[in-house]
Amino acid sequence: MSTDTTASVSTHILDTSIGRPAEGVTITLAARSGSDAEWVTLGGSATDADGRCKDLPALPEETTHVRLDFETETYFAKKQAEAQQDAPRVRDSGAFFPEVAITFAVKPGEHYHVPLLLNPFGYSVYRGS
Repeated sequence: MSTDTTASVSTHILDTSIGRPAEGVTITLAARSGSDAEWVTLGGSATDADGRCKDLPALPEETTHVRLDFETETYFAKKQAEAQQDAPRVRDSGAFFPEVAITFAVKPGEHYHVPLLLNPFGYSVYRGS
């Protein structure tokens, strides 16, 4: 939840290759207070069955930049293993992007919802509502 002096962040992931939320993707949240400041890892979470992280850590006051790191390699490896069970002849090279890092600027008092649209060979992000 944002306050007058802090921003807040939420995210969700849709696996566009299957048209469903991406469950079990680990996400790490980091923040910094200025372009020259060091990144501070605040913590993380994993997406639920709806592809959402509802428990990301709060941002400290003075945060100007946020980075969300999505660990996608493990998610796609699990999906590939499940596909192999269902159709052993299916061969997929896994995720081309083993991780996705999204960095964006924030302002106090604002909420930032940043969805990730993901597939094994591409991704896109946008500022949601």
